Amino acid sequence: MLSNKWLVLWSLWAARLVRQPTPAVRVSGGWLRGTVAPAGTHVQYLGVPYATVPNRFQAPDPHLSWAGVFEATDEHIRCTQRLTTTTVSGREDCLTMNIYTPPKSSKTLRPVMVFIHGGGFRDGSGSPFIYGPEYLVKLDVILVTFNYRLEILGFLCLGIKEAPGNAGLKDQVAALKWVRRNIEAFGGDPENVTIFGESAGSASVMYHLLSPMSKSLFQRAIMQSGSAISPWSFQFEPLQTAILLAKGLGYETKDPNELYRIFMSKTGEELMRTRVHRNDGDIVLSENIFVPCVEKNVPGVDQFLDDTPYNLLVNGRFSKVPLIIGHNNAEGYMFVGKENDTTISKLSFYGAMPRDLKFPSEEEKIETAKKLKELYMGNEEISKNILKFSFFVGESSISYPTIMTTHMISKMSVQPIYSYKFSYDGWLNFVKKIFGYSGAPGATHADELFYIFKIKIPALVHEYVENEMIERMTSMWTNFAKYGDPTPQTASLAPTKWRPIDKEDPHLLLIDKHFTIAPLWDKDTILYWNDTYANYRRTS
Repeated sequence: MLSNKWLVLWSLWAARLVRQPTPAVRVSGGWLRGTVAPAGTHVQYLGVPYATVPNRFQAPDPHLSWAGVFEATDEHIRCTQRLTTTTVSGREDCLTMNIYTPPKSSKTLRPVMVFIHGGGFRDGSGSPFIYGPEYLVKLDVILVTFNYRLEILGFLCLGIKEAPGNAGLKDQVAALKWVRRNIEAFGGDPENVTIFGESAGSASVMYHLLSPMSKSLFQRAIMQSGSAISPWSFQFEPLQTAILLAKGLGYETKDPNELYRIFMSKTGEELMRTRVHRNDGDIVLSENIFVPCVEKNVPGVDQFLDDTPYNLLVNGRFSKVPLIIGHNNAEGYMFVGKENDTTISKLSFYGAMPRDLKFPSEEEKIETAKKLKELYMGNEEISKNILKFSFFVGESSISYPTIMTTHMISKMSVQPIYSYKFSYDGWLNFVKKIFGYSGAPGATHADELFYIFKIKIPALVHEYVENEMIERMTSMWTNFAKYGDPTPQTASLAPTKWRPIDKEDPHLLLIDKHFTIAPLWDKDTILYWNDTYANYRRTS
C-alpha cells in the first residue's frame, strides 16, 4: 500500500518534466502549438516567428508561413551578438517571440503587455531565463517578449536603400503588428496593449512614441531607465561610425555603397568581433555606437525616424498615451562595474563628456569638466573612489535624460504621466551584487527587473523573502496595463496613492521600503546637467 502511494507521488512529480502540449492555435503564419509550464503556472508559446530577415541591414519581411503545426518550444533563440571578447552567439534570422498566457481561459479578452529587452542595442534577448512570466501572468495579463536585431546588424545606417538604418526598430514594429493581428487567438485584447522596456528597451519604447510607423500599435507605455535622448541611445554621425568599423576590418573608404559591400562580405561573427575602440577617458557606455539614427528620405523605404528625438519632443511630434517613466537611484554602479583597472586609470570628466553635448570653445568644455569633477568628486581622484564617479555615469546617462524626458512629455501631453524613482535595496537586487556593489545603498541599473520578472534560477529562495515587493511592483505595472492607473481605488498593496505628475509642481513616487512622494528635480547635480544641456545640447 505504501509503495502505491510513493508511485502516485513519483508520477505526479515526473509529470512536471513531461511536455504537456496545448491545443493548436491558428495565427497568420499557420497553426502552432505551445506547452503548459511544468508547474502549471502559465501556458507558453516559445520561439514563435513573427518576421524573417530576407536582406541583411534592411527592414524585416512580416509575410511568413509554415506547413503543418509549428511546435513553439524553443527558448534558446537569440540574435547575433558578442557575449565576450572572444565569443559570438546567436543567429541572424532570429525574429521570434515568446507568448505567455494564464493557464485558464477567460470569457473576456485580457490586457497584453509587450516587453522590449535592454542591452544597449548590443546584446540581450527576450529569453525566459531572465524574463520569466510567472509574476505578471498570475495577475491575469498576457505577456509577450521578443528578439530584435542588434548592433551593426540592426543599426547600420548608411542612408542608402540597401542599409537605410533602424532595422532593429523596424523589427520591433513588425513584432507589434504581429501582436495586433494575432493576439486575440491567445485570449489577448489587441486594443489594450501596453509596451514596456528597460534600458535600451525603454529607449525603444520612446522611439515608438516618436515614430509614425508605430502609431496605434499600443495604448499605454512604461519606460524603465532609458530614453531616446540619452547620449548612448542615438548616433549623430552614423556614416562615420561605419567608416571606423570598416577601418577596424582593414578597409579605408568613405563611400556608403562600398561600405555596404564590405559589410555584406563578412560573416555576422566577423562583424561582431570587430570593435571600435573608445576614446581615452571615456566610459563604457560610449561603446554603444550602432544605435538608432535619423534616416534619410530614401525612395521606396519607410522612414522610422526623420528627426532627432529631442527635436521631435520639442515640436510635440509624439504619441500622447498614458505613461509610466522612471529610473533607479544608483544607476551607475553597474556601468562602473564593467570597467577594469586599465580603463579606470584613464577615466576623466573631460574624456567622458556625453556625446550629445557640443561646446563652442575648448575653454567651455574644460570649465564644464572641472565643475563636474567638483560636484561629483570634490578633491578625490576617480581611481581612488569609483563609487562616487558612478553617480556621474548614472546621472548623465540615465537619470537626467529620463527626468528631462518626463518633464518635456508631461508639458505637452494631456494623458496621465506617472514618474518614479526605484531605490529599493533587497535580496533581488542581483545586478548590484553581480558587479560587486552589494554593500552600497540603493538600486543600480536593471535591479528593478527581478521584482517584475522571475529569473530562472533553481531553488531561488530570495523571491519568498521579497514576495511583498514583488506583489507591489507587479500589481502597479499590471494595474496600469489594465486600467491606465497603477494604484486604482481597488488596489490595496501599494501603501501610497501614485498620482500623475503635476505639471506645475512635478513629483515622483519614491519606490523603496516606505513608498513616499519626492520632487522630480531633487539633486544639485541633476540641476547642473539641466543648465549644461540648456547651453550646449547638440540637436542636429
